[in-house]
Parts: sequence; structure tokens; C-alpha cells
Amino acid sequence: MERKPFFKKKRIGILGTAKGSHVQTMSIVLQGLGAEITLVDPKRLTSFLPQCSTVFAESDGLVTNLEDLDALVVRSLPGGSLEQVIYRVNVLHHLEILGLKVINNASLIEKTVDKFFTTALLANAGLPVPKTIVTERFDQAIEAVRQIGAVVVKPVFGSLGKGIVLVEDPDIAHRVFRALEMGRYIYYLQEFLPNGNEDLRLFVVGGQVVGAMRRRGQNWKTNIACGSTAETYKPEKEIAQLAIRTANILKADYLGVDILISNGTPYVIEANGIPGWTGLQSVTEADIAGILAEYILAEIKKHEYRNKKQGV
Repeated sequence: MERKPFFKKKRIGILGTAKGSHVQTMSIVLQGLGAEITLVDPKRLTSFLPQCSTVFAESDGLVTNLEDLDALVVRSLPGGSLEQVIYRVNVLHHLEILGLKVINNASLIEKTVDKFFTTALLANAGLPVPKTIVTERFDQAIEAVRQIGAVVVKPVFGSLGKGIVLVEDPDIAHRVFRALEMGRYIYYLQEFLPNGNEDLRLFVVGGQVVGAMRRRGQNWKTNIACGSTAETYKPEKEIAQLAIRTANILKADYLGVDILISNGTPYVIEANGIPGWTGLQSVTEADIAGILAEYILAEIKKHEYRNKKQGV
């Protein structure tokens, strides 16, 4: 479907690098809608105070002031030291305070980058989540295995299914947990829920489910990055509403919501604030990048109207 460009050219920054396939796709689609795109490397941000200026040093020597953008779309927030990660997130907070529209915003990124924080917020709101125990104590982690039985051990920070292991035996748990203890990691344990080696990914934009897929794996892991396959899936009303409630609780512009059904009960197991859509796009007719791009431009327009009304 041909998309008509917006009349007023918008200057949009995409936080990420040209190597990212989703960054490339978003750049092409937004440019097709008349936007001017600047790729912003999250590792090349420099802030100046008290003049409240944050700039991005481009590879060709040019410097772009991020406050001159109409919006910044977060597509990558790489790992690093604690200081590096906190600084990058706080730059987003700083830019929002200065009036820049950030999608997804810093608060949402903070909520979803930390599995404990995500699960706590959803559980507190009454959404169904797996039984979860998070602790720094080795003895409590071992006791959790004795009480719950099989548990899925996840890194608090991480994605794509990396570093996730299933622990069913207390002796194996002892060795795994001692290794985590040596690295000073948090024990994030969730009850293993039989799922027939499949789960659901729903993509929510602006409070609406715009695409969904069933992920089927060779074992209990269902991440596409771990070799699972994507299948066409039309979500039932209950499942769609659960994904939308998740996005609303977290106050997300767009969100990837993973739902697992075990013994007939749906559970929210993940919420991704920087979700990819390559696998999803392969099994849906919806133009995910196009829908997201049009949402971004509409949000810029709303943001400008609010600022104008407030005299900003």
C-alpha cells in the first residue's frame, strides 16, 4: 500500500546504528513519509551543562544537537558498565524534560529492561504472571527449587532467550546458583509452566494489537533467535486484551508482549520495550514498520499541539 507523505517534513532521530535491520527499515519507511532521518549512535552522546545541550557526534565529524529533532525513536540501548547504561537512559530523561518527544520514553525503557521491575508492575496490577522469586541469597534460591520444583532461571537484564536455563534438580541448582553467586548475579526464578513448546507474541502500537504470531520451538524455549518458527495467529479477544492491558499498565507507545498458555491459563511472561518484528512480519499481512512510522508521526503532531497550547 502506497503511503502519502506528511506535508511538513519532520526531523526524526533513531537511536541505533545502520547495522540494525529494524533501524534500516524504519529509516526507509519514515523517509517515504517525508521525514528526515538522523541515525544516533547511543555510544556517542555528549551533554553540556548548564546550557542543557546534548549532542551526537557523527562519524563524518558533524555534530547534531538532539534538541533540534522533532522526535527520537529508541531502537537500541546497548549494554555496558552500570555508569554507561544509566547515563544513556538519563540522557533520554534529560531530553524529555527539555521537550523532545522520545518513543519509547525513558521510563518505559527502565520498566522493561529489568525483568523484575516488569513482573512486579504487572503482578501489582493484577495481571497473571508466573510464580516468581527474586533474591540475592543462595539459600533462598535453593529453597525455591525445593518448594516449586522446576524453575526457569533468567538474567534480570537480557533478551532473545540468551542465558535462560531450566533447572529441575536441587543438585544441578546448587552448581548453577554457585556460579551465579560468583558473578554476583541476582537469582531471578520463575516456575516452569508446561506450554507445549509454544507461546504467543503480540505487537501493540498505540493501545491496539497490530500483529500477532505463535512461536513454536523444538523444546520449551520459544524465542525465534533460539530456532523457533513463527506461525500465523489471530488472537482471541481475551489474549488481545491482556496484551493491551500490559501496554497500558507500562504506558508504552509500542510493546512486544509474550504470553504463554499453560493448562488453559494465559500468563504474561515478557514485555519488550524495544521489540523486533522480523519474525512477526513473515506471518502477518500488516505492515508493522509502516503502522509504527505513522503512529510516530501522529504522536509528533500531538506533541507539537500540546506544546503550542501550553505556550512552550
